[in-house]
Amino acid sequence: MNMSLINKSMWFGAIALTLCASSAFAGGKGIKVGDALPELSTFGLEGKLPDDLKGKVVLLDFWASWCGPCKESFPVMDELQQKYGSKGLVILAVNVDEDVTAMKDFLKDHPVQFNILHDATKKLVGTANIASMPTSFLIGKDGKVVAIHKGFHGKETAKEYTAEVEKLLAGNVTSK
Repeated sequence: MNMSLINKSMWFGAIALTLCASSAFAGGKGIKVGDALPELSTFGLEGKLPDDLKGKVVLLDFWASWCGPCKESFPVMDELQQKYGSKGLVILAVNVDEDVTAMKDFLKDHPVQFNILHDATKKLVGTANIASMPTSFLIGKDGKVVAIHKGFHGKETAKEYTAEVEKLLAGNVTSK
């Protein structure tokens, strides 16, 4: 068999695999700025959800153990939780790994003080229409999405998170 044909077949196979993997996450209409956060208890998430999110500022982050930018974002989110948790910030990090062991291994190397959940059924990921890791939603005290962050871009995203969280906690931002 011709090597060029084998290389092309492998290349097309890799593209197909990538498309299938991303469509496994993306699939619903998606959650947009101005939308109300869906009732998280209806998605069968593994882990402990806070009893009540009403009146809280929520950072809902979707992540995976294999995601390089997720590793960078965890210390930033942990610092935000420590600094603003007593003022009303709740961080919920939703893991999308197929294997919960991969999630647990990641957390051994990257321990945090915020809430970790596992979306084994991919119901929430599908509803949110997550196409890339990490993706985070910042939800205001009124329960509506105020901002969406796709990816994590180091200090730039860290500054955005801090500014947005401070404005929301102070009541200076309303959802559209």
